[in-house]
Amino acid sequence: MKGFFITVEGIEGVGKSTHIETIRAWLSGRGRNVVVTREPGGTPLAERIRELVLRPQGEGVGAVSELLLMFAARSVHLDNLVRPALAGGAVVVCDRFTDATYAYQGTGRGIADAEIAALERLVQGALRPDLTLLLDAPAEIGLARAAGRAGQGGTDRFEAEQVEFFRRVREKYLDRARAEPTRVEVVDATRTATEVAETITGILGRRLP
Repeated sequence: MKGFFITVEGIEGVGKSTHIETIRAWLSGRGRNVVVTREPGGTPLAERIRELVLRPQGEGVGAVSELLLMFAARSVHLDNLVRPALAGGAVVVCDRFTDATYAYQGTGRGIADAEIAALERLVQGALRPDLTLLLDAPAEIGLARAAGRAGQGGTDRFEAEQVEFFRRVREKYLDRARAEPTRVEVVDATRTATEVAETITGILGRRLP
């Protein structure tokens, strides 16, 4: 059985962690081998790079440095986890992928799409997600939800950004969804968790081979 690559995207507070578990349970219940992972991170080395990206380091991390760290982590992750899992027929479910780079490091930090695309080609080759679920909510709603859990692990460098940053990130996500409607399914994350889960499992039922 051919592997299938699902990515889950969205700004802070849209419920990605909750609904990745929805996806995992739905797939496992239908006998699929599921590998759940995240970016940046997913392997021991990539998780170490994640810490460099997310946690204050005592010195500045510029936009280009941040971008290069993201793709360094992605390269390790793809080589050591994602590609082998897909080759073995697994459904890989990844919490964020390259759409997040275009949104956060691109529109959020001001790096041109062409610069990101060059690294995307270098690191990924032809590999792209088979399906992307974009959990969408206005920035104000997402940040209010995220604030409710801030005490669970502290605030990282992205969560400390202002609302205007997340408005830009959200708009870039929606632009990418409009540009690639056959890959990206937009899910209204302002609804109840049950309603969102029903929408997601309906999409999975239609889209998975």
